[in-house]
Amino acid sequence: MTQANQYIEHERLTQFAKAVYQSTGMNEEDALLAADTLVQAELWGHSSHGLLRLAWYYARLQSGAMKPISNTSLLVDSNAIALMDGADGVGQVVAKRAMLESVERAKKHSVGIVSVRNSNHFGTCMYFTRMGAQNGCISILMSNAGPNMAPWGGRKKKIGTNPWSIAVPAGKHGAVVMDMANSGVARGKIYLAQKRRQSIPSDWAIDKDGKPTTDPQAAIEGFILPMAGHKGYVMGVMVDILSGVLSGSSFLDQVHGPYDPVNRSGAGHFIVSLNVAAFQPLKEFELRIDEYIRSLKDVPLAEGHEQVYFPGEMENQADIRNRNLGLLLPEDTKLSLIQVAKESGQEQYLPF
Repeated sequence: MTQANQYIEHERLTQFAKAVYQSTGMNEEDALLAADTLVQAELWGHSSHGLLRLAWYYARLQSGAMKPISNTSLLVDSNAIALMDGADGVGQVVAKRAMLESVERAKKHSVGIVSVRNSNHFGTCMYFTRMGAQNGCISILMSNAGPNMAPWGGRKKKIGTNPWSIAVPAGKHGAVVMDMANSGVARGKIYLAQKRRQSIPSDWAIDKDGKPTTDPQAAIEGFILPMAGHKGYVMGVMVDILSGVLSGSSFLDQVHGPYDPVNRSGAGHFIVSLNVAAFQPLKEFELRIDEYIRSLKDVPLAEGHEQVYFPGEMENQADIRNRNLGLLLPEDTKLSLIQVAKESGQEQYLPF
């Protein structure tokens, strides 16, 4: 065992998570993808979507709520538009296939739109939208999720945090990336605070009686608040309609999230990719983005800030830093990984 607060090489964590996934019947390629999404979230500094989720995904695979073999198929194949059935497969695998399908169609038709039904939670949206940006596309991805917000003015969980992301190719800068939930905070951050036994800000959630709370457990039992009040509520509804209603998948409280170990998810996704080259030469666009970023940063710094970041830059810098140093995992996350290692018979791969 490693000592507390010891840095762990990210490659070893990927190999461990991959072995756990393979123990459920996933093939090596899919297991590596699913493992990489978790470790990449840690590298970006988003532990709320990192390895603490491995136990949740493992439980869903064990119960059969999520299928280890992702037998996706196209139900609609119409020029720029496709409808994909995820067949309750691994969300990360389904999302990657759908994103690449969207990019391929964008290259042929200038725009590629893929709607997905019967999928699962896939982690961070930007893991997949960055794939579009790497292929010269502006890609948009959104997904519905299990309910944890009440409709504006109500007091019953109906709407998920329903995240969405946009990634833009940015030449030497990699990509300009937005990735956000329509709640004031992603639910995973509340679970992370719970595991770390930390309090949460009072504007993140309300308890089951509708009172503001700083207790993450009370927040989980209660309701996460939408960002920007009614505006976040409206955005969450629209993402649910595009992801769940349009695709023919589940919506509102029909959807079950990764925290649920036994019920099929029914999550739906919606992807749009725009081929930048259909608008202007990609190199010209990237030069304009470079000019845009330079102008963003050409402002006086506010007190307490060391630099102006373009969207996605914090994650880029964290990735470089964490690949060099290694990753620090909370003790509760380590304990959950130890438990998963025992249950899956993969203790020999534990990197601590």
